[in-house]
Amino acid sequence: MRNIAMLLAALATAGSVHAQTLADALEQAWVRHPQAAALTAREDEARARAELAAGFTPAPPALSLSSLNDRLNRNRGKQEWEAEMAVPLWLPGQKAAREAEAESAMAEVAARSKALRLQLAGEVREAWWSIAAARNVRDLSARRAETARALDDDLQRRYQAGDLARIDANLAQSERLAAAAEAIEAKAALLAAEQAWHNLTGTLAPAVLAEERAVPAWEPSEDHPLLAAAAAAARTARSKQRVAEETRRDAPEFAVRVVRERGDFSEPYANLVGVKLTIPFSSGPRVRQESAAARAETSQADAELALARHRLQLDVDRARLDLAAAERQLAMARERRELAADNLGLTEKSFALGEADLTTLLRVRAGAFEAEAFLNRQQVARAAAQSRLKQVLGVLP
Repeated sequence: MRNIAMLLAALATAGSVHAQTLADALEQAWVRHPQAAALTAREDEARARAELAAGFTPAPPALSLSSLNDRLNRNRGKQEWEAEMAVPLWLPGQKAAREAEAESAMAEVAARSKALRLQLAGEVREAWWSIAAARNVRDLSARRAETARALDDDLQRRYQAGDLARIDANLAQSERLAAAAEAIEAKAALLAAEQAWHNLTGTLAPAVLAEERAVPAWEPSEDHPLLAAAAAAARTARSKQRVAEETRRDAPEFAVRVVRERGDFSEPYANLVGVKLTIPFSSGPRVRQESAAARAETSQADAELALARHRLQLDVDRARLDLAAAERQLAMARERRELAADNLGLTEKSFALGEADLTTLLRVRAGAFEAEAFLNRQQVARAAAQSRLKQVLGVLP
């Protein structure tokens, strides 16, 4: 107990910020997420690719300088200086393909950012309801421990007074110890859930864990973050395939040469200007390799998009069924709790009048606590099922 109290105190002092809503918690988790921190760099990369595709040349120009003289053997004053500026040129259709690829890459970064945010929202929701369930178990176990302690104190007095058998006193004491052990275990489980929450969001869990509002009975559309990310990846793959089809050889190169030379000390320098056009030949195997790789990537992206649509529809159907089942179980849990509470009241009266033994009282009380625990679990399960339905529908907190 002392160690658990110390851990709880350490967790409380580790941060003083509370995420009051799921939306607040998602924002806190988003700030801490490693992949979210890299999105800015991804966006910069995509913008730089777009700027490169929008340029006048596919690559920067290149400048070369050279010098030639006869000082090594004859040294008669022969001197030649040459400067060349080479500029690569776009192939027909290549520039438009590069621009389309860059635009698709920027759209894909934005789509993947939304998909990542939705994925993180699912983690936050699961951690939120894990804490709610752990708190319910802790509160119920604490009530059971307090009730068992009060019963044990009463029966120990009656045993000392000679009004009760020793076996009944031992049973009450055993129940008290079992309830206390369960309370310790429940506190440890809650501590683990709160530590996971703190690691995810960097904040303390709120005191009140409210459930989310119900969502309309809509179906997922193409705007769903997961489908949008898969569709963006497919568009990027197709744009890469187009680039591969338009790039059948290396970029041609246009160069301007300036030469300044003399043949001897007594001769003046002469200036020459020339141009050069380099046209690389196409390599059939390399073109086929790059085109085949691009087609394979496109086919895979299209297949993943179709699979994502199918899987998402199955997830939505399952989430709706889970929510309906949770609502039915919650209604039954309420009825069961009422019956158990009524039985417990009757049994306690009978035990006080000596009409029921302690074993019966403990059994009925355990049933009442189990019914209460089941109701608490179903309340959390129903709220969690509602959150999971919103999650698969792509609705953020």
